[in-house]
Amino acid sequence: MYVVSLTYQASLEAIDDALEAHRQFLDTHFAAGVFIAAGPKVPREGGVILAAGIERAKLDAILATDPFAVQGLAAYAVTEFKATRIAPGVQLHPREA
Repeated sequence: MYVVSLTYQASLEAIDDALEAHRQFLDTHFAAGVFIAAGPKVPREGGVILAAGIERAKLDAILATDPFAVQGLAAYAVTEFKATRIAPGVQLHPREA
């Protein structure tokens, strides 16, 4: 499992201009089962994505296609961890269970 931390490198105006394309990017990868949670940081200095069931190299390739990355609007830090406790009802990819 991965925690992806985005830090904005541009004005919120530039972020907002690319936000719809970023949301479509998220939708694609939620539908594929790779992203399991996402949202903005508070305060709004970036965002967080939780990803599971994918190899790191493939995740890096996916993140490189995020419109925020393509346009140089955000920096990405990826932390991998092994989830040893999961709340009841939360489903992860079988490889990670």
